Amino acid sequence: MTRLAVTLHLLGLLAVDTLRPRDRRRERGSVTIEQVLWAVALIAIVGIVVVAIKGYVTSEAAKIK
Repeated sequence: MTRLAVTLHLLGLLAVDTLRPRDRRRERGSVTIEQVLWAVALIAIVGIVVVAIKGYVTSEAAKIK
């Protein structure tokens, strides 16, 4: 009877160990995707600001000549 209990306990531990990393990987991936989306949004915002500043400086430089 002890042998059966130990076997069932080990199978339970194996099942828990097998299932936990998959859930953690899914959560880690979603955080990574979120960070990538924020980085893309930030790059787009910076690009818009750079274009606006460059246009303003170019127009002011044209007035000097």
